[in-house]
Amino acid sequence: QVQLVESGGGSVQAGGSLRLSCAASGDTYSNRYMGWFRQAPGKEREGVATIDSDGDTFYADYVKGRFTVSKDNAKNTLYLQMNSLKPEATAMYYCAADRVWYYLFPRYKYWGQGTQVTVSS
Repeated sequence: QVQLVESGGGSVQAGGSLRLSCAASGDTYSNRYMGWFRQAPGKEREGVATIDSDGDTFYADYVKGRFTVSKDNAKNTLYLQMNSLKPEATAMYYCAADRVWYYLFPRYKYWGQGTQVTVSS
């Protein structure tokens, strides 16, 4: 079992930055692969960025160069640094984890409750 708790969401103007955090607890082997997903109202959940325990990353094309995913294995915490935010980034952001790397597919077993990000124009 893995418990995931996100934090760091908020409201920001377009062009601004936010840093999301996801604290993981429980079976550390089950969170070998972690990632960030987002879901806007009326839309399907989509992958943003994922990472494995060795630091290998995978990004959605629309965030490459602006978002950075990282993980502090000692703190068992996942981060998402979001720069140059656009209004279309407004969504609930979720942390996910699993023993299998599903890349950007939302098939991960464990999910957090989400943190809201709102970007105004």
